[in-house]
Amino acid sequence: MIRTPLRPLARILRAREKGENPDAIEAANRAHRHAVIQDGARRQARSRLSLIAAIFAILFVAVGGRMAVLASSQPSEPRMQVSGAQIISQRADITDRYGRVLATNLLTHSLYAHPRQMVDPMGAAEKLAEIFPDLSVDRLKQDFSGKRSFLWIKKKISPEQMQAVHDIGEPGLLFGPREMRLYPNGRIASHVLGGSTFGKEDVASAEVIGIAGVEKAFDRWLRDPANDGAPLALSIDLTVQAAMEDVLSNGMKVMNAKGATSILMEVKTGEVVAMASLPDFDPNDRPRPLLKGDPSDSPLFNRAVQGQYELGSTFKIFPVAQAIDLKLVSPTTMINSKTPMKIGKYLIRDFHSYGSQLSVTDIIVKSSNVGTVRIAQLLGVERQKDFLQKLGLFEPTPLEMSEAPTGKPLVPQRWPAVTSATVSFGHGLAASPLHLASAYATIANGGKRVRPTLVHERSRQEGEQILSPGAAKTALSLLREVVTRGTARSANVEGYEIAGKTGTADKPRPTGGYYHNKNVATFASVFPVSDPKYVLVLTLDEPSTMRGGGESRTAGATAAPVAGEMIGRLAPLLGLRPLVEKPLPMVERPLADAIKLVSN
Repeated sequence: MIRTPLRPLARILRAREKGENPDAIEAANRAHRHAVIQDGARRQARSRLSLIAAIFAILFVAVGGRMAVLASSQPSEPRMQVSGAQIISQRADITDRYGRVLATNLLTHSLYAHPRQMVDPMGAAEKLAEIFPDLSVDRLKQDFSGKRSFLWIKKKISPEQMQAVHDIGEPGLLFGPREMRLYPNGRIASHVLGGSTFGKEDVASAEVIGIAGVEKAFDRWLRDPANDGAPLALSIDLTVQAAMEDVLSNGMKVMNAKGATSILMEVKTGEVVAMASLPDFDPNDRPRPLLKGDPSDSPLFNRAVQGQYELGSTFKIFPVAQAIDLKLVSPTTMINSKTPMKIGKYLIRDFHSYGSQLSVTDIIVKSSNVGTVRIAQLLGVERQKDFLQKLGLFEPTPLEMSEAPTGKPLVPQRWPAVTSATVSFGHGLAASPLHLASAYATIANGGKRVRPTLVHERSRQEGEQILSPGAAKTALSLLREVVTRGTARSANVEGYEIAGKTGTADKPRPTGGYYHNKNVATFASVFPVSDPKYVLVLTLDEPSTMRGGGESRTAGATAAPVAGEMIGRLAPLLGLRPLVEKPLPMVERPLADAIKLVSN
């Protein structure tokens, strides 16, 4: 850039010749120079402002566009993009049908150590062993003196334990916040709930996952943030469940049984109102599974769902109901009941000799094996198998529990005449008590298939018609006769119109054959029979009681009186009022009185 001189010599000389002041020329040139400089600075400032405005405009458009994209996207998209969402999301509560909490979350802390930051690791190990007696002081000293820089000590601790660790004053002992699963009712409904444990975890949080029962079956739903913390409402009634477990526990003790289970189900909906299995456990302190031996010896074993039992004479109503439906017999039809009955090289016997003929009604009332086999022969193998399959006795129950698929019935691969005979009175086919409850609910439901569920008020399709309503009603009337004058008289509770069937089956040996002194006693019932609302199935594993001066293991002497006591206890809780019935002959119930004494 060529600068113009402020006092150009030629102009100065001309100004002097004319007598003008030369300083005016300098002042004019100086003013012109300043004007040029100001114009340049003004243009440069405008350029910078324009650039800044353009940058702000671009940023505004970018942010606005991103906000518009987020506003128009689905809620699940941002959740899926957050890798830590599952570990910090709260697990939904589980409640009973009335909203009472069965499982919830509790804020607690974990305890971990940084051994390299510890001032007195040996002293800390000794004090920790005093606070947590299950910890080994030698193992703690070994871990604290080793090369490890991080060590879990306890995954969850109580506030009292946390304060005690605080008082140690060791900077290398640290706490992490987390939520733990709490079951406020302890052992009640433990097999239904199952239990939970920690999955993904770090020092600041931990993921709670289900490991059994409904906790595992609904694990994804319970952890899904899209549910906005809504609880899972089960069909269980907490009050009824607690009463059932109390009666079942006392009955199990009185009958000297090694295990017991019972199921209460609504006839119309299939909703399980209560389900118990003994021995049980506390899901807050879930025991370890057995690694060897009989799985049923573990308290974790759910006898109601996983137990595969030959359920004995409770099956006899199935061929009889089917034969009535097909109009092959009626309740008054007389059937050859002469015992023993020979099929091939096998003999079928009755517990007592009932003469040469019995009516269909008395076959059920007196529980005649021979009479039941005669009726099954009228049906034929294929029709018998088809009916049992429609009742759901060939497949696992659809119950919403992780254990349900493991309870698949043990169905004979071959079905010769002798198998058809034994299955008709409950031997040779092993199913769970829940299968039996569903089958009895189907009969009580006017012959429409009932599938069990643990979810309250879930919409479901109506079951298919398996039996005609007339045949189903007739079958119920036969079961009522069993309670009023048959093998289940000890289960009768005045005013509640109980219908049911006892079943006693010898337990099979692992090596083949059957035990002669070990059996499973079952009572399957429906009440009230005039307007069926509930099905109750109760099973005792290896019961034994003294009766009539000797030992008895039959269901009529063991399972039936316990079931009668249970119905008498549960019916008022279910809102059922006693009906005025025709007085029945008095039946001595010393065993039920004994159950009451244990309960009191």
